[in-house]
Amino acid sequence: MVKDNYITGTLIGLALPFLGFIGFYEWKFSVFSVQDFLSLLIQQKSILSAMISVSLLLNGAILTFFFQKEKDKVAKGIFITTCLYAFIALACKWFL
Repeated sequence: MVKDNYITGTLIGLALPFLGFIGFYEWKFSVFSVQDFLSLLIQQKSILSAMISVSLLLNGAILTFFFQKEKDKVAKGIFITTCLYAFIALACKWFL
């Protein structure tokens, strides 16, 4: 099973949103090429903000799982990265 440490939680918290990004792309924008999609993200920042927000749902689900399994250090690592991603989503929405 997963060791209860902050590094493991941070790595999980960083990796899952990338899976969410891929899932969001496949769900909503798979008709575009990846290059066209990235151009669209640059032009329309609201899509980037929505994409980050949806991707954070994966972190929320796995965070709950590790808290229930009493792996508190892993959960705290995931929580910290989730806060960082949420801050990035807010910054994209407000400033870009």
